[in-house]
Amino acid sequence: MLMNQNCAIPILPTRDLLETITFYNKLGFETISEHENYVILCRDSIEIHFSLFSDIDPAKSYVECYLRVTNVDELFQEFGQLSLPNVGIPRIGRLEDKPWGMREFYIVDPSGSLLRIGQKIEAT
Repeated sequence: MLMNQNCAIPILPTRDLLETITFYNKLGFETISEHENYVILCRDSIEIHFSLFSDIDPAKSYVECYLRVTNVDELFQEFGQLSLPNVGIPRIGRLEDKPWGMREFYIVDPSGSLLRIGQKIEAT
């Protein structure tokens, strides 16, 4: 569990706390704290908070969060085992090397929030 006092932690909207907890538990996140309209989830050093906004439309969400990791290939393989589709909501995107020097993929959660997951491409 990450409880670093000097860090930025995203607070993402969720239309359904139970749906979000279930989805992120499948991604390996652990529920740290759960309240009526708020939940805190962690996986390794990644901590994400979710706040209830039951009237959001996932198809119209513009929420994004970048998760920088050291094992993007392994995470892509692990999350690929969950059989998420590559269209619709939720979904998973392809693993790609980007021109800005990151190797990354994305996941869109059931509430429409996009999590871009990547690591720096090391110069060879």
